[in-house]
Amino acid sequence: MAGTGGVADGEPGGGVSDDDKAGSPVPDAHHAAEAPSYAHLKSAVIREPGLDDRGSVFFAAIEMTRMPMILTDPRRPDNPIVFANRAFQDLTGYAESELIGRNCRFLQGPETSRETVAELRRAVEERRAIATEILNYKRDGSPFWNGIFIGPVFDAAGEIVYFFASQLDVTRRRVSEQAFRQAQKMEAIGQLTAGLAHDFNNLLQVVSGNLELARGSVTGERTQRQLANAAGAAERGAKLTKQLLSFARKARLEPRSLNLNALVLNLAEVAESTLGSTVSIRLDLTPRLPAVTLDRTNLEMALLNVLINARDAMPAGGTVTISTASVHLDGTGEARTLPPGDYVALRIRDEGEGMPPHVAERATEPFFSTKGPGKGTGLGLAMAHGFVQQSRGRLEIESRRKTGEGAGGTTITMLFPAGSGAAVEDEPAEQTAVLRRGDETVLLVEDSDDVRALAREYLDSLGYHVLSARDGTEALRILERGERIDLLFSDIVMPGSVNGLILAERAQALRPNLPVLLTTDYNEDLVADGPTVPTMDVLGKPYRKAELADRIRAALDRGVRPMPAPGEPHHG
Repeated sequence: MAGTGGVADGEPGGGVSDDDKAGSPVPDAHHAAEAPSYAHLKSAVIREPGLDDRGSVFFAAIEMTRMPMILTDPRRPDNPIVFANRAFQDLTGYAESELIGRNCRFLQGPETSRETVAELRRAVEERRAIATEILNYKRDGSPFWNGIFIGPVFDAAGEIVYFFASQLDVTRRRVSEQAFRQAQKMEAIGQLTAGLAHDFNNLLQVVSGNLELARGSVTGERTQRQLANAAGAAERGAKLTKQLLSFARKARLEPRSLNLNALVLNLAEVAESTLGSTVSIRLDLTPRLPAVTLDRTNLEMALLNVLINARDAMPAGGTVTISTASVHLDGTGEARTLPPGDYVALRIRDEGEGMPPHVAERATEPFFSTKGPGKGTGLGLAMAHGFVQQSRGRLEIESRRKTGEGAGGTTITMLFPAGSGAAVEDEPAEQTAVLRRGDETVLLVEDSDDVRALAREYLDSLGYHVLSARDGTEALRILERGERIDLLFSDIVMPGSVNGLILAERAQALRPNLPVLLTTDYNEDLVADGPTVPTMDVLGKPYRKAELADRIRAALDRGVRPMPAPGEPHHG
């Protein structure tokens, strides 16, 4: 048969096993030498070719089975289908009258592998069996993965009379395998990205910090302008690393109860000016949504990134629709990988050209972009995807290519776990950074020499007395000496067996009244359990002098806060 799901001239197929390549299955002594358990997989021999007598028990069984089966006749021009059982008709959606007399290639479509088709064609020409999987299309145009076996049928004289093909819809398995491979790839990329972003953030801390100090010590207008330009570039680099960490699901989140509708309304005005006059925003917000517990800043950044992508997908302009809805998952949804329960959906739909499947599949990879040079970093959807996953949700992409017959466009859906009750949250008041000073003793713990030197210079200039350590072990030795220490200021990610979390726990065991301020750009121990209310003071890197001054003073004035149980040490 010319293939199942399309075999024409021997079409569709691919992925051939060594057994399938074992030579031409003509009935002769060669077959007698094969193991009996495999011989029947190569070919079959019949005494009475013909399909006229369909009253036998064997025809009844074939019609009753749920395994789709067909026969093609290679003696006729173009190897047409001469028999298709009911299961095959159910699988493809075609009636028997629409199948008989046609070559199987009509089941192929735009995404069918040409290599698989060529392999099937060769198998038919060589009169050998083949087993493979191919993407075919049903009568309604929907694609499905077809696992097929094709084998030749000979008469008693050794002449080929039919090709037999059995089929199996393996779409669900293929989708699951593809999702698993994609998840593995994204996890590997995320680990690499997080490591690079961590190192890069330490460098940015040194660059931006020393630029800040230099700007305070020079007066020339030209030099000030040059330093300001350099500081701006360092700040853009810091934003880039935040996006990378969001993609890697290692960003430091500060979740709070949010009213999603209120956030969308507040952001719509900013978005309108960002998207330009050719793009209009339409809101479709479901009232009385349950609260969501999310990091507001990261959520706004994710929404803006998706909106910018929607704008770029509509160069001639159009409408972007932002909608919200309550969603209940009962655990039966395919490939959603979310536990059953109530969720809140945030959807952004554009009227653009849409994405082909191979682009949509890679859309959330960092630095993958179909835009021209200088028109984007390729991090927008990657950041949004990482943030949603870190928030125990899921980002879904549905895209339809625009055709002459219908509209196209892309819908990005962000699903977040619903909280209990409705959220009422006031907009956080803007606070002006004030350079707050002190004269207490601070134990500074930082493994990077450059970052430690910068932090020490900051603290010295603010009036504090500073003791410094290169790692947690050295810091514990200082704590055990018994001299006065008013605050522990430590990085979280440090090499060795004592990271910042373990150090903080042991320090408070040695000195129960010792306040602790931690700093990090990311830390798996802090985000592994998803978004929870913070129970410790954490200052994000890179930080400015005014931010450090404020957080040091606040930690000293507030005193001790409870520390969570530390996780495994992280080597960073």
